[in-house]
Amino acid sequence: MAETSASASTEKPGSLELCHPDARKYLLVSAILASSLGFIDGSMVAIALPGIRESLDGNLVQAQWISNAYMLTLSALILVGGAAGDRFGLARIFGSGIMLFVFASIACALAPTPDFLIIARAVQGLGAAFMVPGSLALISRVYPDEERGRAIGIWAAAAAVTSGLGPIIGGVALTYGGPETWRWIFGINLPLGGIALFLLLTKIEQDPAQPERGIDFPGAVLATLALGMFAWALTGAETGRSFDTTYGLIGVVAFVAFLVVEAKSPHPMMPLGLFQNFGFSSANVISFCVYFAFSAILFYLPMVTIGGWGVTEIETSAAYAPLSVFISLLSGKAGKLADRYGAAPLLMSGSLVLAVGYACLAVAIPTENFWGAVMPAMTLQGIGMGLVVAPLSTAVMSSVGPNATGTASGINNAVTRMAGLMAVAAMGSVVAIGYAQAGGPGSFGEFSDLPLHGYASDQAFINVAWSASALCLIAALTAFITGLWQKSALH
Repeated sequence: MAETSASASTEKPGSLELCHPDARKYLLVSAILASSLGFIDGSMVAIALPGIRESLDGNLVQAQWISNAYMLTLSALILVGGAAGDRFGLARIFGSGIMLFVFASIACALAPTPDFLIIARAVQGLGAAFMVPGSLALISRVYPDEERGRAIGIWAAAAAVTSGLGPIIGGVALTYGGPETWRWIFGINLPLGGIALFLLLTKIEQDPAQPERGIDFPGAVLATLALGMFAWALTGAETGRSFDTTYGLIGVVAFVAFLVVEAKSPHPMMPLGLFQNFGFSSANVISFCVYFAFSAILFYLPMVTIGGWGVTEIETSAAYAPLSVFISLLSGKAGKLADRYGAAPLLMSGSLVLAVGYACLAVAIPTENFWGAVMPAMTLQGIGMGLVVAPLSTAVMSSVGPNATGTASGINNAVTRMAGLMAVAAMGSVVAIGYAQAGGPGSFGEFSDLPLHGYASDQAFINVAWSASALCLIAALTAFITGLWQKSALH
């Protein structure tokens, strides 16, 4: 969902003519298709994980890293991807990202073991890190001011539709296909990526590089190391621990070194001065809390309903529908209200709705009533995200000067990705410990009809839901404090 603010480029929109005006529509289609690759994979993999685990005989830790390997390279390198587009040519880097993503997707589809799939997913994330920033940046660059808003609107609407259709298509395939149907989730990226790449290569007339632009390679390496160590330290599922101190300390050292490099680098991937702005910092705190909760619920809920309750994949995919519906319906109105009254009231209201929705989910899970209890709670999640998504972008953009909006947008996008990475890692320990304490006879998230498996799965997920609710309350409190600060600043 956060990809609507994905551009990390600081280049003035529309400053370079990359294609003939008549070819802009083809470039728009290419950008939409490329964005769809990430949206489809992100939403369908969570639903497919129980099947992937059964097919490849994987455990819960491996299931976590099938998601986290992708999120790690994407979140750590997405800012570098934006800078690389400025340095080497936007279309070149965008096209290279598509090719790498597609080749990695083929490797995912053919994966013989969970570890092979994890490595392929990491390469997929690397491709996405160079593909995602270029999608929106290309549209901004080739469309003139009077047409750009409409083009971005089409791109955003297509992204919302894709997000909604992805889980449904995956659910149908996984429900009615064989045990290896999950491989087609990755295989579908080949024709989509091929069309996107063909349109890009045939419609771009020039793609000038900017040799004077620098890339923060040391920062990228340290960011990847720090995030990877933190994620691994938090991944304590099925090992009897909740945190690995050794890996955690390595992560802390790498993070401190990253801050030192960013403070001294002539071309920092994350300019630290932006965080001196209270509005910018608070917006990113809210983003982290909201998207941590969002990612934790969407990753672990299918493991309960599919693996614990025996609900089909197509039914489970319906839980994702309220997100697309309400984000599409409410984002425009929420954005206008944020422009008129400020983002803080919308962020506080939306975060409170999310907190209530996740609390209702925690209460509803023991009933094992998907349609009568889980779906209403997920509807509240959709409403809450619909109130939050657009105002978050408004809060980020309005907190910095015009010359820093691209960088600020990229940082916020990276923060939401990091939140998803940490959510999957940290909550793995929560569900594993909760499952064991409830007397679970196997492993959380696997297919099983053993006694107590469903009950133990419910108890484990309830902890995730309450954690998500608490984080959204923190987000609401942060928004409230930010609103008070903004009022005092005006006076």
